[in-house]
Amino acid sequence: MRVDGKRAVTGLGLVGLLALGGCGGGAPGEEGSTLSNMVLFAGPTVPPPMTRQTEDVYCPRVQIPDGGAAIQAYSGGRVGDASGLRSQISLGELARECTGNADGTTSVKVGVEVLALLGAGGGAGRYDAPVNIVVKRGDQVIASRPRRVAIAIPSGETQGRATIVEENIVVSAADATNFSIDVGLGAGARSSRR
Repeated sequence: MRVDGKRAVTGLGLVGLLALGGCGGGAPGEEGSTLSNMVLFAGPTVPPPMTRQTEDVYCPRVQIPDGGAAIQAYSGGRVGDASGLRSQISLGELARECTGNADGTTSVKVGVEVLALLGAGGGAGRYDAPVNIVVKRGDQVIASRPRRVAIAIPSGETQGRATIVEENIVVSAADATNFSIDVGLGAGARSSRR
């Protein structure tokens, strides 16, 4: 068959090519001939195994430890006095994503939104706060990622927000079905304005 002066591969010819590509190979996913690998995998070799299906991966909800949801900063040592409140920094939206790896480990990604609100004693500027992302099994810490976030509150505004995305937290295969994710603002730490 010819199309515009060139030879076209018919459906039957393509089936024959695929059948030839399968010759000399083993079960799907095993090394076959270079031709079969070219046809099946678009390259001369078999690609590495895909990651486990995401829906099969254990991925616990993000928890906030007691006292870790908000921190307040006061001016002049007037703790508890509303007129001296400079800012309150609190956690907003929290998200997590878990991906299974071929070796049985799990890669965890955590997203954190941090909100800053001005108090009566606060003003425009940059407000910093410590954020702790901890992955653990029971009381044993698997990974600890302390971060510092800076939130800008422009002149004329009363609030601001910032986000953190922490990636590549790897949980071992032994812990992959029994771990927790905690996110909190630094215990006992105070925010600071610059």
